[in-house]
Amino acid sequence: MRRWLRDNSLSLVFLALFVAALVGQSIAGQRAFNEQQLQHGSEGISYPRYLVSSHFGSAVLENWQSEYLQFALFIVATVWLIQRGSNESKPPGDIGRESDQKQLVGPHAHRKSPSWARVQSWGRRIYENSLIIVMATIFLAAWFGQSVGAPHDQTGTSG
Repeated sequence: MRRWLRDNSLSLVFLALFVAALVGQSIAGQRAFNEQQLQHGSEGISYPRYLVSSHFGSAVLENWQSEYLQFALFIVATVWLIQRGSNESKPPGDIGRESDQKQLVGPHAHRKSPSWARVQSWGRRIYENSLIIVMATIFLAAWFGQSVGAPHDQTGTSG
């Protein structure tokens, strides 16, 4: 168990941060929503009711849409653009896509590399581009959710 925790600590910490941020957003959102309701002469709603309201869903999707667009653009930009002195940037001579040898994929993969990194197929192309695929998919899903989501009325329900 201890080894599993160590081997997955980065994912677990970011999962905990994600959950904490979502809980924080929901608590602050419910309080702000209820304040607005009271100012307009309506009743507030309970926390569980707020969690399933269109107000909360819309706020989460709006947040994700902007954040994941930034992530996707940063990922793409760092392939082709540099910033001298930045830890996030490649050295000036390494602009563009890296070689299979440098990425340790295909015939250059190690014995302990993920199986998709070792194969010569569409699976490896997905593996090589998985970060941008995930970030762009979350952005597009959030954008779609914002686009088709019903507007909310004063009670926080779809209207």
